[in-house]
Amino acid sequence: MSRKPLRKDNSSEAQSTCRIRFNRSDDGTLIVQLSGNWQIGQASPSGDELRQELKRAPQARHMAFDTQDLAGWDTGLLTFLVRISDICSQTGIQTDLNGLPQGVQRLLALASAVPERKGARKKPQRISFIAGIGEAAIGFVHSTREITDFIGEAFISFARLVLGRARLRRSDLLAIIQECGARALPIVTLISVLVGLILAFVGAIQLKVFGAQIYVADLVGIGMVREMGAIMAGIIMAGRTGAAFAAQLGTMQVNEEIDALKTLGISPVEFLVLPRLIALALMMPLLCVYADLMGIIGGLIVGVGMLDLNIIEYCNHTREAVSLNDFWIGIFMSAVFGVLVALAGCLRGMHCGRSASDVGDAATSAVVTGIVCIIVSTAIITIICDVIGI
Repeated sequence: MSRKPLRKDNSSEAQSTCRIRFNRSDDGTLIVQLSGNWQIGQASPSGDELRQELKRAPQARHMAFDTQDLAGWDTGLLTFLVRISDICSQTGIQTDLNGLPQGVQRLLALASAVPERKGARKKPQRISFIAGIGEAAIGFVHSTREITDFIGEAFISFARLVLGRARLRRSDLLAIIQECGARALPIVTLISVLVGLILAFVGAIQLKVFGAQIYVADLVGIGMVREMGAIMAGIIMAGRTGAAFAAQLGTMQVNEEIDALKTLGISPVEFLVLPRLIALALMMPLLCVYADLMGIIGGLIVGVGMLDLNIIEYCNHTREAVSLNDFWIGIFMSAVFGVLVALAGCLRGMHCGRSASDVGDAATSAVVTGIVCIIVSTAIITIICDVIGI
C-alpha cells in the first residue's frame, strides 16, 4: 500500500487538536488515520478507542497507519504510538510502521533497540548459613590465589630489575618518589607533632603524681622512635599514597590502558607496579626518621611549655633513653610498611573492575588492607623483638 509523503496543511482541521479514525482495508487490515497536531500541549487519545475497535468483528490481525493529514508531532505522538504498540503486542496484532513519518520510525526503532527487561531487578535471594560459609570460603581461596600470584609477579619483576632486564621508566620512578616523599611532608609533620603532644600529655598526667615529669622525654623518645613514628607514617601513607596507587591503576584498568600494555608485550607489573613499590620502600624510612623528629619536637613543646622543663635537659634525657636498637627497629618497620602499603594499593588497582564504582571500592579496599597489614606486621615484629631480646 503506497503512502503519500507528509505535507504541510494550513487548514483549520490540520491545526486543530489531534484526532484518530479507524478504517479497514479489503484484506481486513486495520488502518489508523492520524490527523491534527500531535504535540504534548494537545490532549491525545488514551488508547481506549483502539481497544473498542479491536473488539469489533471480524478481529483484525494487522494494523497500519495513515498520517497524510498529520500537521505536526513531537514526543506526544511517540508516547501514543508506544501505548498502542503495547496493546497490539498483548492482543497478537502485527503492526506496520511504514505509514509513519521517517523521524517517528527512527525514534521508535531507537526506543525499542534495548527493551526493558521485566523483572531485571530481582530481590536478593536469601541464602542459608552453610551456603554463606561456603561462598566466603571460596572467596577467601580466590583472594589468596590472587594475592599469591601478584606477590610472585612482583618478586619476579624485582629480580629482573636486579639483573638489569626490567622495563620501567626512570622519569616515572622519580615522579613517584617525589609524590611519595617531599609532597607527603606536610601531613606527616602535622600528625607526628600531634602524636608527640598526645604522648607527652598522657605521660605527664601520671608522672606528675611522682614528680618525675622529666621522664616524659624518655616516654616520647622511645615511643616515637621505636613504634609510633613508623606506625603513624605508615598509616598516613596507606590513606594517602596507597589509595592513590589503587585509584591510578584502577582508572587505567577502566580505560583499558593495562590491556594495551599487555598487547604491546610489556608487563604491567614491571612498568606500573615496580616503580611504585621501589619509591615507597625507599621513602618510608626517610619519612619515619622525619616523623620521629617531629614527634620528639611535639613532646618537647609540652615538656618545656607546660611542665617547665629545661630544653637542654629534655634533649639529653631523650638522647640517653633512645638507643640505636630502637632506631633501627623503627627503620626496619617503616621499610616493611612501605612494601606492604605499595603492594596493597597496586594489588587492588590491578584487580579493579571496569566501572567508576569499582575504582572507588579499590581505593577503599587498599586503605583498609594497608592499615590491617601495618597493624598485623607491627604485632609480629614486636613479638619477635621481645623474643630475641632487643
